[in-house]
Amino acid sequence: MRPTDQHCSEAVGPPVSGLSVVSRQTHSSRIKIWKKHEFSVDMTCEGCSNAVSRVLNKLGGVEFDIDLPNKKVCINSEHSVDLLLETLEKTGKAVSYLGPK
Repeated sequence: MRPTDQHCSEAVGPPVSGLSVVSRQTHSSRIKIWKKHEFSVDMTCEGCSNAVSRVLNKLGGVEFDIDLPNKKVCINSEHSVDLLLETLEKTGKAVSYLGPK
């Protein structure tokens, strides 16, 4: 019997093909689910996209792609849409939620 068969929270070894856990809280058995969201951000230049990168990196717990020509940001995150909106608004740019991606 492999160690993963005994206790899921103490799994060791490579993940099962096609399955992965993005994040796990070590003090409980809750698994955080990451969701993809798309936002419109009024970015006009590289400085604007750098500001978006800066606030999202500071927040942490995110993976994102910035589409400057189309003024869109796609974020894969464990955070709520409200927190992501609040974070993006720190850039001083107009921001709106377009929906799940």
